[in-house]
Amino acid sequence: MMKTLFVGVAIFTASVAPARCQDLQGGEASFRKCQPCHDVGPEAKNKIGPKLNGLDGRKSGTIEDYSYSDANQDAGITWSADTFKDYIKDPRARIPGTKMVFPGIKDEKEAADVWAYLAQFKADGSKN
Repeated sequence: MMKTLFVGVAIFTASVAPARCQDLQGGEASFRKCQPCHDVGPEAKNKIGPKLNGLDGRKSGTIEDYSYSDANQDAGITWSADTFKDYIKDPRARIPGTKMVFPGIKDEKEAADVWAYLAQFKADGSKN
């Protein structure tokens, strides 16, 4: 019985680990759509849009030295996987008046992959 359980756990673990890695790789690839306006990582800078380091748990409109729209500052969003996926489908519908012009990411898996990629970066740009 223990042998069977151990083999089952080993197979489950082996099948989950590559999927997580794949999600980060997929998220990094999808993030290229965002890179003309946003930056992430140790050398990230504000561009047309704010840098996205430390996004998980951050309130919308709060990166220093970035000029947000009033709509974004007043949106009251605390970024999480759920709020990001809702927002990224159609940013202008979620925050009317935002200056972000982006057609959105409608695909749930792609949006989740981008979130997984972004959520690994701490505020200083290092990875969790």
